[in-house]
Amino acid sequence: MIQQISDAEFEIMKIIWGNADEVILFPHIMDGLAARGKPCQKNTLIVLLSRLMNKGFLGARKIGRRNEYTALVSETEYQTAQTKHFLNKIYEGSAKGLVSNLIMGDLLADEEYEELKRLLEKGKGQQ
Repeated sequence: MIQQISDAEFEIMKIIWGNADEVILFPHIMDGLAARGKPCQKNTLIVLLSRLMNKGFLGARKIGRRNEYTALVSETEYQTAQTKHFLNKIYEGSAKGLVSNLIMGDLLADEEYEELKRLLEKGKGQQ
């Protein structure tokens, strides 16, 4: 099971997931956080990266005096795990309850609603 991560850890993972290369270096993570308006002290980032490694989200390889970090959990894997957790916690596992709430609560833009309809019809036709 994929663990939950803190908001600060999630910001770091978004930078790593958004990186075009397979590996990312510490300075790039620092720069990415600053660019997102979430600057971080060096020691704080070291602690957060260590936590992400302990939780199984990151791997690190020492290159000289620097670490190369690699995501071990993909963004899609994390989103799926968090969606399942949310569904179970809030809607007792009912995807219908979630979608109904999105529609009835007027939380979907018209384009999103139409796209959801297309996805449901496409999925329904594949069975």
